[in-house]
Amino acid sequence: MDPVDRAWGHLLQRTGRFVTGHPRSITSAVILALAGFGATAVAIAPLAPDAADLPSRIVTENVTPEDIASQVEALAAYELELYRNDLTRSSDTADSLLRRLNVDDSQAAAFIRSDAVGRRLLLGRVGKMVQVRTDATGALTELIARYPAENSQQFNTHFTRLRIARTDDRFEASVETAPLAAQVRMGSGAIRSSLFQATDEVRIPDPVAIQMAEIFATDVDFHRELRKGDTFRVIYEALTADGEPITWNQSSGRVLAAEFVNAGTTHSAVWFKDPLSGKTGYFDLNGQSKRRSFLASPMEFSRVTSGFAMRFHPILKTWRRHNGVDYGAPTGTAVRTVGDGVVEFAGWQNGYGKVVSIKHSNDRSTLYAHLSRIEVKRGQRVEQGSRIGAVGATGWATGPHLHFEVKIRGKQQNPLTIAKASEAVTIPAGAMLHFAQLTKSVKAQLEAAATLTQTGGQAE
Repeated sequence: MDPVDRAWGHLLQRTGRFVTGHPRSITSAVILALAGFGATAVAIAPLAPDAADLPSRIVTENVTPEDIASQVEALAAYELELYRNDLTRSSDTADSLLRRLNVDDSQAAAFIRSDAVGRRLLLGRVGKMVQVRTDATGALTELIARYPAENSQQFNTHFTRLRIARTDDRFEASVETAPLAAQVRMGSGAIRSSLFQATDEVRIPDPVAIQMAEIFATDVDFHRELRKGDTFRVIYEALTADGEPITWNQSSGRVLAAEFVNAGTTHSAVWFKDPLSGKTGYFDLNGQSKRRSFLASPMEFSRVTSGFAMRFHPILKTWRRHNGVDYGAPTGTAVRTVGDGVVEFAGWQNGYGKVVSIKHSNDRSTLYAHLSRIEVKRGQRVEQGSRIGAVGATGWATGPHLHFEVKIRGKQQNPLTIAKASEAVTIPAGAMLHFAQLTKSVKAQLEAAATLTQTGGQAE
């Protein structure tokens, strides 16, 4: 076989191995390509000649493989390198971390213990993303640790890269700050018991699941209305460090578009920036804002323990009407205001314990009770989503939870009903052309995301 044929043979073998090892990446790449360029393909295809009219011929060639001795010699000369990944733990020492990564190198462990830069691998916060490269004997060739930028102002935009490398039988360590990169990913799944279980099964990050619950909160009550067999599709951004999805930044993973089918009804959302005003937000495919004047819940994601109905009071031991909604959550969980307004009360109020009351427009007010701490003052203006305190068990409470009320003209109303009925805005007429172009692309990508359920649920 001449050198050209041999080169082509190696290329085909490498291509085959890549396709075999990355089926979901190949599938998603093809899907995205088809979703984005389907119209062009339809227009060009008729111009191609009919395959039946093309001439054909049979070519026979004898191929002589290289002798066994030369193949064995080439294999023996090949230097094997192994890569492994893990996260640092609070109990880690240099020896235990390397041992968990299958690194057999006492010299490397001694360097990490003694070098001023190398010691930073095990100092500070845990959960550093560590990748090692070793030779066939288990000796360390290179170690790279990635973790949050040490400058807090760069936490959401950069990461720290610590590198330990062997050079001429000695180790050198260096540290630098590098920018995070955003990758667009897509995923889909089906509900069996909960949203978080479904997203975990298809390896969609928790921050993305929380955002989906937020986006569709006024369409679906995720505490009561979720049904087995409900489905979702999502397109989102993931921040990466050297191509590796980061594990420390919970603000990463902005949802760009999503669809949720609940009990047969389809709800959609698209992240859109108005090119005229610069304002951003989520809208359905008709241009209706997903943001209401009231959020559906005073916490990002929680568990309803008592609804707006008659109940047996756990302390008074009598049946009484419950004029709010109780959310179970650990002490210290952030509580936010569900709408813009002014704080009219912040302090202690009998059985409610520590309370914040906020006055909103149109004779509406909200109350947040049993707080462990209060983070606003009377007369302070707050915006929707602003943190006002934290979950606690003050006053008449048998455990940590938030009691939440909504009043209209002083009369308690069902908070979940009010949130769904609250006002929404539409995209201005001047921005509708840009929005229509965006939704056309989004629809194709969401259709592509649906096919991933059969291939693992997620793709880049």
